[in-house]
Amino acid sequence: MRMPHLRRIKVLLIALAGSCGAAEFREAPNPGAAPVNQLAISGNACGPAALLASFRFGNESWQAAARSLPGNNDKEQLTQWIKRHGLRPSATLKGRMRWNNGGINVEDLVVAANEMNRSLYLPTLAIDDLFRRKGEQQQHLLKRTHEHLNRSLTRGFPPVLSLKRFVLRQGVWTPVQGHFVTVTGVSAKLAKGETGIRISYIDPWGGKHCDGVLKMADRAVLAAEAKSSPCLIADVPGANVGKKDVKRGEVSLVVPAAVIGRW
Repeated sequence: MRMPHLRRIKVLLIALAGSCGAAEFREAPNPGAAPVNQLAISGNACGPAALLASFRFGNESWQAAARSLPGNNDKEQLTQWIKRHGLRPSATLKGRMRWNNGGINVEDLVVAANEMNRSLYLPTLAIDDLFRRKGEQQQHLLKRTHEHLNRSLTRGFPPVLSLKRFVLRQGVWTPVQGHFVTVTGVSAKLAKGETGIRISYIDPWGGKHCDGVLKMADRAVLAAEAKSSPCLIADVPGANVGKKDVKRGEVSLVVPAAVIGRW
């Protein structure tokens, strides 16, 4: 006679465990949104595509920003964004447009985003580089990165993350390609002693849902030894960042270089 009662308790415990697990991961406000595929228009449109994905996966205010762009598909909306905000003078590259054959850099992307946001009465987006500051330890950089990602998601805007691949060539770490992705989920808490941050993200190259980890350097990165590394390592196997530019036998890795969001 007690078995049904025990089964009900077991079901309840499983349900509670599931809800606790979900609470440990911060998700975008609109997780069922359609990813944005940069290849619908151009292989160098990852910046506009990642930004549009942030709008779609964000709260209702940011979703309205996505809907404000004319067009019924990724190609049409990305074309409109580039015409309106990408083909304007760059704030950092003299004599160049914000969006060009090399794509768009992170500084111009946030300027263009806020230019669009002002007319829609949306909050101003911020930018922060993800390299260690003077006196900052790797653990503190990890914490700062987590706070930005978590807070931006909490405030309704899935942050845009700038990734860069570096290759070790003739003893020098050389950047070969940058890429933007949209972070749609992050570990809600960073436990003491934690060395990595679990993330979910949308890769605009194909509009894919991916998972990865941003972690403290356990090997030399842009430095002679691991403890001197000025950045984190992005373990993002689903992201095709500059792989074609890596020669056979070369050592390469991806680093999170900067983030755009609300905090």
